[in-house]
Amino acid sequence: MAVTTSTFWLGLGNSVASLIIMISAPLLGAIADSVGGHKRLLLCFAMLGILATVCFFFVGQGMWPIAILVYVVAIIGFSGANVFYDALLPILAPKSQQHSLSALGFSLGYLGGGLLFLLNVVMTLKPGLFGLSNTAEAVRWSFLSVAVWWFIFTIPLVFHVKDNPRANTGTTFRGSLNNLVVTVKRILADRNVALFLLAYWFYIDGVATIIRMAVDYGLSIGLPSNSLIVSLLIVQFIGFPSTLVFGRIGQRYGAKFGLWIALSAYLVATIAAAFMQTSVHFYILAVVLGLVQGGVQSLSRSLFSHLIPQERSGEYFGFLNMLGKSAAVIGPVLVGFVGLLSGSTRIGIVSIIALFIIGMVLLLRVKEPAPTTA
Repeated sequence: MAVTTSTFWLGLGNSVASLIIMISAPLLGAIADSVGGHKRLLLCFAMLGILATVCFFFVGQGMWPIAILVYVVAIIGFSGANVFYDALLPILAPKSQQHSLSALGFSLGYLGGGLLFLLNVVMTLKPGLFGLSNTAEAVRWSFLSVAVWWFIFTIPLVFHVKDNPRANTGTTFRGSLNNLVVTVKRILADRNVALFLLAYWFYIDGVATIIRMAVDYGLSIGLPSNSLIVSLLIVQFIGFPSTLVFGRIGQRYGAKFGLWIALSAYLVATIAAAFMQTSVHFYILAVVLGLVQGGVQSLSRSLFSHLIPQERSGEYFGFLNMLGKSAAVIGPVLVGFVGLLSGSTRIGIVSIIALFIIGMVLLLRVKEPAPTTA
């Protein structure tokens, strides 16, 4: 299969999964707000993602249609679980702590994911150390280890996190749908919130596209797989401390300022990616993205918490998380389609800059409130 064709199918798979989440998450979030089911729905989606990850163990070489299908299901499970995970933030922490807690959560996520990924890299490069016969077998066992890791670190949530105590367990499905409609009307009536959500949807789509398509792009331009793996490790471990730094930047200079720094870096890095030739170039790109990726995610969440009415934080955060976790609808198809038309994945990857530019322009028009300790 030609690299432009495989990029197209991977992009299409990402977009289909994101579109499913985008359509279903708002209603599921409204139901969760009504019946206090954030944790239950989180666990349902997490188990879906875990089981799909286990299925990768049984996917053999050349079974790419099945691999894409399993990948779509895994993305739906992961993204759906994170919608309800993030929606727990205003339930678990007061507004004065949400900025630091958001940064800490993302940074620890980078650290934990990086540690497991490091183990998987060692398994892949040195399969004999683990009693495995070859790299292909090591990759299959790596998927299994991810599923086990995911399951183990879901257990504390089951026993130690309580759902929203203010939930109305008598609310019907129709009532939940009505609540969703009311929330949408409130958001559309608040120009500042609506403007931020529109900006966020564009630039986070670009971020998510790069996250999901980076490895495929590196392979398509002829970089060795080992170099791409090292680059992913760089992003994970640099993302741990740098996200905490962006939390401090947001606290001192404002979240919009920090977001513009991070998004500008993404814009430059995307253009530079079209001219990469060696593994060293990819390492430099990984360092840049590792420095800003967590900052975009964390500051977006904390800025939004200061734009919305505190008494309605649950329903508003549910809508933000729907947009964030259903991102990568436009970007992957844009990359794949432009690459297919032009015959070059380099031209395809540059097309993402349109998403960053639109998002940054819209973000300029968002009015950021003065910092508060409330």
